[in-house]
Amino acid sequence: YSLAYLDRANYGFGAASGLAEDLNITPGISSLLGALFFLGYFFFQVPGGIYAEKRSAKKLIFWSLILWGILATATGMVHDVKVLAVIRFLLGVAESVVMPAMLVFLSHWFTKKERSKANTFLFLGNPITVLWMSVLSGYLVDAFGWRGMFIIEGVPAVLWAFCWWVLVKDKPSQVNWLSENEKAALQAQLESEQQGIKAVRNYGEAFRSRNVILLCMQYFAWSIGVYGFVLWLPSIIRSGGVNMGMVEVGWLSSVPYLAATIAMIVVSWASDKMQNRKLFVWPLLLIGGLAFIGSWAVGANHFWASYTLLVIAGAAMYAPYGPFFAIIPEMLPRNVAGGAMALINSMGALGSFFGSWFVGYLNGTTGSPSASYIFMGVALFASVWLTLIVKPANNQKLPIGARHA
Repeated sequence: YSLAYLDRANYGFGAASGLAEDLNITPGISSLLGALFFLGYFFFQVPGGIYAEKRSAKKLIFWSLILWGILATATGMVHDVKVLAVIRFLLGVAESVVMPAMLVFLSHWFTKKERSKANTFLFLGNPITVLWMSVLSGYLVDAFGWRGMFIIEGVPAVLWAFCWWVLVKDKPSQVNWLSENEKAALQAQLESEQQGIKAVRNYGEAFRSRNVILLCMQYFAWSIGVYGFVLWLPSIIRSGGVNMGMVEVGWLSSVPYLAATIAMIVVSWASDKMQNRKLFVWPLLLIGGLAFIGSWAVGANHFWASYTLLVIAGAAMYAPYGPFFAIIPEMLPRNVAGGAMALINSMGALGSFFGSWFVGYLNGTTGSPSASYIFMGVALFASVWLTLIVKPANNQKLPIGARHA
């Protein structure tokens, strides 16, 4: 997942370091190219989640690693905008199966008491990657140009595919480093948790449920803020900082992700301890929205104050990922939970497409990030409201303290 983030988020560094000029790309087309990834990312989420549940997450991720590594490397070799558009779209398709497959994979290994922490360590692949990617990409662009950056950063995914194939097993029953008693105890605990969840017959019934629809809408709005931020932060910093090179931009772009890493670990621990997922989602998204509005209010003439608020916004947006994706496996039975998580993530992909395109468009047409701050802040406020109206799971067989969504 760390490598997936590397190869989707480094486009922002390419865009800020000469890609647009070399290929004669207008600001509007540049924002569309950045967003095309998420349009491709939308299409195969649900099939990926279903395949991982019924067949094998291991096989799915193996082939995805190889395909996206090749496409990411090819980004550094293009000389035509149309070819670049096709590559960005196909990169999204190749990576679309990874998140639902990973969430299904973790649900086979971790019980409810550990699920938020397990999800969070997966999602740490996002801020930790962008943290070191921001620094590394700045140096690679400085040394080899944007083409060299894309080529070098695409290779590790292909290499890691073969490590993944050797190291990973789909289920605890398939490994030899657990005793038979440990396997049986883990399986019994996972099955007992399933017995406390209200039965859902099929995917259609799950997808029509009120909570799944609300969570789809919530994640759409949330992802507008996250990916508008991730993809265009280097450009926003460079436009605000006077005489700032790409190495400096890289270091400054990394700070919000360091803060996000710390926040995610603390929040996941507290969420698992209290077993109340919503309480660790909406307040943080509210803080993120307020920080965006504050950055707009401070204005471009106060770079460091505005930048500090962006650091707060980044940390607050990332912190709730673990608790959020623990909601569905505790609300829906295993036969439909993977597909539901994939559907929610696919709606997030649409939000990411819209957010990354529109933030890039606003920045390019207005010449300032001010309008995009307001846009991302309002999107996060919408996600707060949608989180608040999600009802706790009605799982009558669970202890009272474990019924919180």
